[in-house]
Amino acid sequence: MTNMAPVALVTGASSGIGLATARALRGAGYRVFGTTRRVDPASTSNITMISCDITDEASVVSAVASVISQTGRIDLLVNNAGFGLLGAAEESSIDQAHMLFDVNVFGMIRMVNAVLPTMRAAGRGRIINISSVFGLMPAPYMALYAASKHAVEGYTESLDHETQHFGIRALTIEPANTKTAFNAHLATADRPQDVYEPVRAIMTNMVVRMAQTGDEPDVVAQTIVKAAQTAKPVLRYPAGRGRKLALPRRFVPADAFDKSLRKQLGVD
Repeated sequence: MTNMAPVALVTGASSGIGLATARALRGAGYRVFGTTRRVDPASTSNITMISCDITDEASVVSAVASVISQTGRIDLLVNNAGFGLLGAAEESSIDQAHMLFDVNVFGMIRMVNAVLPTMRAAGRGRIINISSVFGLMPAPYMALYAASKHAVEGYTESLDHETQHFGIRALTIEPANTKTAFNAHLATADRPQDVYEPVRAIMTNMVVRMAQTGDEPDVVAQTIVKAAQTAKPVLRYPAGRGRKLALPRRFVPADAFDKSLRKQLGVD
């Protein structure tokens, strides 16, 4: 790679969508840096992995400074790091909600704050935040996770308005069910209640089935590459099966959509 290659920074790049994205961007001609909490030298072929804890301000600042010191630029930031939480809204403590938002929302904000000065100085840049279909289609027993992804959607839309005149665009990717280790890292509510157990069990089984039959991470990665490279990006990019869910959610009347959703999930 030459010094003129565009530079991409991908959070949560050790596995799943993050790793697939890092590889796809590398194939598209980017010089790619990926973040992970623990760097594994055996998994860094063609991708420069750096240690970063997005819940720690100093760690974020240090990671971004490391990329800039090596390249002098960051052209693309992909905020992928995050985790899911399954349980009724009442079943999670405030501490657990704080932990979820610290990764899914505030971690994203820390990364954006760290790269924006360099992008503004260059007069260009693209920020891609990984949302979810749950960022536009809340589902029962996913209340806090959906809330975190709604926050990603709202934050990104406002950010895009604020940065366009600096030559910077902010976009969201909305994957649906994807074959990743999402389930392995799916947190469960920390104060479960028996009254919710029957339907929670249904939702847990549904999430497992969705992951087993979902899109490959490469499908989402290719959508990210498209959003990164297109000259005239749009704000939201549903990915894979997310495209089939995004359209009815935005155009079907809310009461009809919600009735259909509850029927499909078996929660009535």
